[in-house]
Amino acid sequence: MTTFIMAFGIATSILGMQSGLRTLDVARNTTLASQVLQSEMERLRLMDWTDIAALTGTSTVDLSTVFTSDPTIAARFTLTRTVSDVTGKVGEMKEILLQVSWTTLDSRTLQRSFRTYYAKDGLYDYYYTLARS
Repeated sequence: MTTFIMAFGIATSILGMQSGLRTLDVARNTTLASQVLQSEMERLRLMDWTDIAALTGTSTVDLSTVFTSDPTIAARFTLTRTVSDVTGKVGEMKEILLQVSWTTLDSRTLQRSFRTYYAKDGLYDYYYTLARS
């Protein structure tokens, strides 16, 4: 009887550890996914309006060129960028949607996304001119 109870306790603790490791994997990759999104957003912010206006539709970002110091990030994550015109502000403003996805240890696909707007004449000009009209 004691052996059965001991075996049950060990089996339960192993299952608990597996669950904890899966949760830890999700937390780590969620943090990395947020960093991937932030990195791409900062890269886009450094672009001028001409380069942003040239981006159209949906495309996959090659992370191996962005994260050269850690190639495992490019292998683990997929970053998709969708750029579209804002209704009523065509030629003046773009909506940018960044979506990063990855597969967890237990083969679930997870995704995070970030949406922003890019104005032709900059953020302040948008707030002080377009938003007031």
